[in-house]
Amino acid sequence: MKQSTTDWGADEDGEAPFKSLTREEASALRALHPSLSPWRIVAAQAVAGLLVVAVAWWLVGSVGVTVSALYGAAAVVLPTALLAHGMTRPYGAGSGAAAFSFVLWEFVKIGLTVAMLVAAAWVVPDLSWPALLVSMVVCMKVNWLALLWRGRVTTTRS
Repeated sequence: MKQSTTDWGADEDGEAPFKSLTREEASALRALHPSLSPWRIVAAQAVAGLLVVAVAWWLVGSVGVTVSALYGAAAVVLPTALLAHGMTRPYGAGSGAAAFSFVLWEFVKIGLTVAMLVAAAWVVPDLSWPALLVSMVVCMKVNWLALLWRGRVTTTRS
């Protein structure tokens, strides 16, 4: 069975065409699809967490609920900041080193989050688990906004 040229970019031999980019073409591609700094996501999570804390204070007015919401935000923002720090440091050459670095820092992030949740019962006076969890969920959902920040690129087809 012969593949057409519209099947996933494959040519007549069934192999995908490959073309090296020039420096100018690579720069244009990077300008068209800019990368998103992980620090913007950390900052957005922190802002979202502070908004949840303000809403908790305004709605409930309880110090315990407010501090619980603040601790929940911190349980997301601090590990994410640690991951961002680890991922923005230079690492060894090759994609294998990058993948290992990501997995390592992701495990560190998960471990710190779990440790903070375990410690919450001792660290936060008058702990309100619902406020803590709502704050955590709101901060974690900020990651989805990264897709919107990148924007959509419209291209014209001839």
